[in-house]
Amino acid sequence: MAKSVLIVDDAAFMRMMIKDILSKNGYDVAGEADNGLKAVDKYKELNPDLVLMDITMPEMNGIDAVKNIKAFDPSAKIVMCSAMGQQAMVIESIQAGARDFIVKPFQADRVLEAVRKVLG
Repeated sequence: MAKSVLIVDDAAFMRMMIKDILSKNGYDVAGEADNGLKAVDKYKELNPDLVLMDITMPEMNGIDAVKNIKAFDPSAKIVMCSAMGQQAMVIESIQAGARDFIVKPFQADRVLEAVRKVLG
């Protein structure tokens, strides 16, 4: 069965790009969220195999969302997405429980590499 992924990014075009990459490579996009608050709710509702999480978003940022999801499900698998120059935030997100990170703009092979690595 295809692995399910929750895509979280406040930019619709970024979600669309990631969805396209994953769908073409046999992954099931379980759902999407445009902020951290919705991401936590969607995670609880959908229980996806993996979350691709943006860092900078309105209402609740990705790092706080990771902490909330990890508190709910310590085994959650989360990969952070960040723009260049956010190294401190990437480190903070890894400390919060993220397993890997992808730098924007995305390269399709890097997205797939991170997803495969984290899903094992």
